[in-house]
Amino acid sequence: MKTAREARELGKRIAALVRAGEIEQAYTLLTPVLGERTPFRLLGLIGEPAGAGPLEPVNVFLDRIAAERTEGGWVVIGKTLGQQLARDPVGAFARCRGYIIAADVWYGADILGERVPGPALLTDFQPAMALLAPWREDENRWVRRAVGVAAHFWAKRTRGERPAEAESLLAFLSPMFEEWQMDVVKGVGWGLKTLGRYYPDIVAGWLAQQVGRRHRALMLRKALTYLSEEQTLKVSENL
Repeated sequence: MKTAREARELGKRIAALVRAGEIEQAYTLLTPVLGERTPFRLLGLIGEPAGAGPLEPVNVFLDRIAAERTEGGWVVIGKTLGQQLARDPVGAFARCRGYIIAADVWYGADILGERVPGPALLTDFQPAMALLAPWREDENRWVRRAVGVAAHFWAKRTRGERPAEAESLLAFLSPMFEEWQMDVVKGVGWGLKTLGRYYPDIVAGWLAQQVGRRHRALMLRKALTYLSEEQTLKVSENL
């Protein structure tokens, strides 16, 4: 699989089989691609057409992909679920959470976080935050990690153009500043790092209010990555 055209055509063939209920045949077409070092961009293009199909057979197909637990499979699943957000956001979030738990590895959380809750925040901010809110306290560390990944995706795509939403997102992340589990800290810290890159003044003010709380050094270090020396000093004054 080398071109976008090939990926789209394969995706259409797979989607047609899924709509017809031919799940194993659809997976047989996908298997060679998952066994190669296929770029994530092409895997996403393969997953898109299936996302427009009927939910029931598509979700059976996604379960079939998830059963093999391949890295590329999570990309296809994430992109397919992302296409379901507009018509079934509650279901897409719930299925995403289940697949993050099934993946049980950092890259599964990151891949799915960037393809389902991240895009949801971008297109429908407040409803997406409401759906994402329970994930902050989820018992599964990878689900909690995905909250930070979603924040990273949102910040990367908005690039400083939505300051009011950035403030809301930081308030949303505040309960997670005291997170102690390191896999989660890395994900939330990634989100704060990217927020700091594109919204440095807002993040600096927010951090100054947070640093007096119990926190991992790594969380603070990531959040400070893109702040200026002056901003960092002001934050440090509150330690």
